[in-house]
Amino acid sequence: MKREGYVYLTPMPVRIWHWINALGIVTLCLTGIQIRFPEYIGVFGRYKNAIILHNAAGIVVTGIYLVWLIYYGLIARTLRKLYIPTFTDVKKGVFRQATYYLYHYFTGAPNPHHSQPHDKFNPMQKVAYLAIMFGLLPLVCASGVLLLNVAPLRDWVLMMGGIRLLVSAHFLIAASFTSFLFVHLYLATLGHTPLAHFKPMWTGWEKVDHESDRA
Repeated sequence: MKREGYVYLTPMPVRIWHWINALGIVTLCLTGIQIRFPEYIGVFGRYKNAIILHNAAGIVVTGIYLVWLIYYGLIARTLRKLYIPTFTDVKKGVFRQATYYLYHYFTGAPNPHHSQPHDKFNPMQKVAYLAIMFGLLPLVCASGVLLLNVAPLRDWVLMMGGIRLLVSAHFLIAASFTSFLFVHLYLATLGHTPLAHFKPMWTGWEKVDHESDRA
C-alpha cells in the first residue's frame, strides 16, 4: 500500500487497540482518583459506581494487553524488533534523542529518528515502552486481578504481603503509569505540527518529511 509523501505507519488493528487501551486507561485513572480520594472527588457519583467502572475498565485493559502481546508476538512477529532497544540504542541513541528533545528541537533541528513501519520508535521510546509494556502495565494488571479476586486468590494476596501492601503497590504503580501519560502526550505534540503524530492513530498514514521536526 503506497501513498506519495506518506508512510503507512499504524495498521488498523493497532489503531483500534490503541484507542480502546487509551479509553480504558483514562477511565482507570479517573475512577482510581475517586476511589483513592472519595472525600474530594465525586465525578462518577456514588463511590460504588467508581468501583464498578474501575473494575470493568481494568478487565478490558488487561484483556487487550493480552491481545497486544498475541498480535505483536505471534501474528505480526515484530515485538522484539519494535519494542526492545538494541545495544546501540542504549549506548548512543537514547542520549542523542534526549538531546534533541531538550535542546535541538527548540533550535529547529531535524529529529534524528525517522519513523518507518519496521522502525517506528526512537531509542527513548523503546526504553520507555519496554518499561511500560513489560513492567508497569503487567504489574498494575496483575495487582488489579488480585484485588478483584481477594477471596479466591487469598493465598496469593498473602504472598504479596497482604491486602494493605497490595493496595499501596497498586496505587503507586498506577501513579507512575499516569505520570508517563502526561509525558507521552507532550512528546506527541513535538512533530512538524502539534497534531502530526496524532493523525496516524486515526488514519494510519504519517507524512514523510525528513526536514521537519518529528518526535
